[in-house]
Parts: sequence; structure tokens; C-alpha cells
Amino acid sequence: MDVYDAVRTRQSIRRFTGRPVTREVLQRVLTAAANAPSGSNMQPWHLYVVSGEPLAELKKRVAERVAAGDSGDDREFAIYPPELRSPYLERMAALGEGRYGSLGIARDDVAARARVRAENWNCFGAGTALFCYLDRDMPTPRWSDAGIYLQTVMLLLRAEGLHSCTQEAWAEYHRSVAEVIAPPPERMLFCGMSIGFADPTVAHPRIRRAPLSETVTFLVRQPPIAS
Repeated sequence: MDVYDAVRTRQSIRRFTGRPVTREVLQRVLTAAANAPSGSNMQPWHLYVVSGEPLAELKKRVAERVAAGDSGDDREFAIYPPELRSPYLERMAALGEGRYGSLGIARDDVAARARVRAENWNCFGAGTALFCYLDRDMPTPRWSDAGIYLQTVMLLLRAEGLHSCTQEAWAEYHRSVAEVIAPPPERMLFCGMSIGFADPTVAHPRIRRAPLSETVTFLVRQPPIAS
């Protein structure tokens, strides 16, 4: 798959089939993704690939907490600014409208929205999940390294005919994740990623991106033409 096609067709899929992803494919993807750049080649990411019984147990544990009204663990990092301002507020609102509107869920239907959000912790039906951790003492630039790496993984998954969805929502139940995969205490959960085959029987609406003029400034000055 051409890299432009991989970027164009990558999207956060929120309904997967139960078709399994082989370990061979995952190893091929993650081996190639190791070529992603990082500051001073530190490669600060720590990955855990979970499927089968361990993933089923993790889904069960979090589902029980959600059903009991447990809102999750103390947050270890801020996912969003405390007060969203324009244009970020409008972009987030557009995501919500696209996501819930495509399902016919009204803005004031809190219960239905909660049920849809709870699908995060079922990996949207995917049978494979990846969890990305960083050492707690890693500064902000090294977190950006992890983002570059995860994007590389997602594009390579597209090249394999797979889809994915990164989910910071897993950090809300980081203790349950740790109970199943047992990371060293010096590591902090950044996000999860659901991996699998997109369910072709449901719509997967794409969310509009901001036009280039909103996010990019070109500072270009042509050199004078020699006479």
C-alpha cells in the first residue's frame, strides 16, 4: 500500500469483527515500527500486546467496574486542558456530533452516550489490544516520541489490511490494566490501541479535519533572480 493511501485510509475504527490477527503479522508490524525516530534514539515506549484469555479478563474487569458506576482511577496525566478554547472546542464538538449523530443519539441522551463510550473498554469488539507505557520520569518530548511510534504502527497496520483505534480512555482504568499485564511500577500507561479488521456491516464515518489554512503557516520568500 502506498504511504499516502495508508495515511488517507487510516481512521479510528470503533467496530471490529472477531477475526483474529496473527502473531506473525503483529511481529512484522512492530519490527518495522522500531525504525520510528526518537530523541537521541531513546525509544522510550514499552508495549504489551494482549489477546485471548488475558484480554477477555481485562475486558471483564473493566466492564464490571463501569457497570458498578466506578468512574475509574485517579488520573495520572491530563488528557485535555482544564478549559478548552476555540478552535479546539469546536473540533471536539464536531467529533461528538459525528460519532453520536451517526448512531442517532441525541446530545442530551447521557445514558446512551455512556453506553457507547463504554465500548472503548471492549476494544470495540477487537480481539487484539496494544498498551503503550512510558517510564514515569520521561519528560514531555519523549511522550511525543511515543506518538510518532504509534502513528508508525497504525500506518503499518493499514499496509497489512488492518485497522486500529488509539484509546487514552484505557488510562482511566490503569489499575485494572496493570492487574492483568503486571508492568513494573516505574511505568505509566499512556494509551491502549484496539487492532483488527473493520466490521464491513456498519458505517465508519470520517471526521472532518481542519483546513490547511487553520494549522499551517508557510513562510516562504523566493530569492531574487540574478540579473
